[in-house]
Amino acid sequence: MEQAADFLGETQALGQLLTPLPDAAFSEATQFKGWTINDVIRHLHFWNRAAALQLTDEAELTRMISGAMGAGGMRAFEKETLGGLAGHALREAWLATASDVAGLYAKADPKARLKWAGPDMSARSSITARLMETWAHGQEVYDHLGVERVDHDRIKNIAHLGVQTFGWTYVVRRMEAPPVAPLVRLTAPSGDIWVWGQEGAVNAVTGSATEFCQVVTQVRNVADTKLDVRGAVAREWMGMAQCFAGKAETPPAAGTRFRRLRAA
Repeated sequence: MEQAADFLGETQALGQLLTPLPDAAFSEATQFKGWTINDVIRHLHFWNRAAALQLTDEAELTRMISGAMGAGGMRAFEKETLGGLAGHALREAWLATASDVAGLYAKADPKARLKWAGPDMSARSSITARLMETWAHGQEVYDHLGVERVDHDRIKNIAHLGVQTFGWTYVVRRMEAPPVAPLVRLTAPSGDIWVWGQEGAVNAVTGSATEFCQVVTQVRNVADTKLDVRGAVAREWMGMAQCFAGKAETPPAAGTRFRRLRAA
């Protein structure tokens, strides 16, 4: 599965960004709910380990998910399970596990059904979700460090997930989804044009693939992008789009998530 290589590529890019940081910088808070860089990498590492267990040990996966969803809270359980790993020791463990996970999924049947916290999912969906989480949570780190990320066409996996979860955005809010999803026409990082839906539709979202992915992963408010959003359905969707599982989440308020300016 090419998604396994895409996941590893995105992970390694984030890992490279972290390489020059002193250990103390990992304790700095990002714009995402006050999570530190340690919190971000610990969260990615924990759930990458869970993704490996989907293919290797369902019983241990069940125990791990049960603990994470317990009364003590997810972040506390993640920290306890990982033995308090932090800084570059955490970074190295996360990168090593991600490489192992990519290797496992590269050899897996893309259509294999795997257990998860919610409904079963395909192996392809599982590794795509890991790519999406890495990219989305990585944005917090890029923003905090004041670095503009250079995206690659591997984000097409995330854009596709964003389009495919149009209905989910409504279901998770107990709303009735409109019968027809808007046209989505995006310019890829390479300059290619990606299209989902029928050209000429009344409801449409056009513009940067990066900005579309930022909106559906809720790392940007649509008002902070240059996306051209036309039609009532498209505007409603982009105002609450959610391509990830779990309870309904509210996108960040306009102007609250941005790339910080750092002194030269």
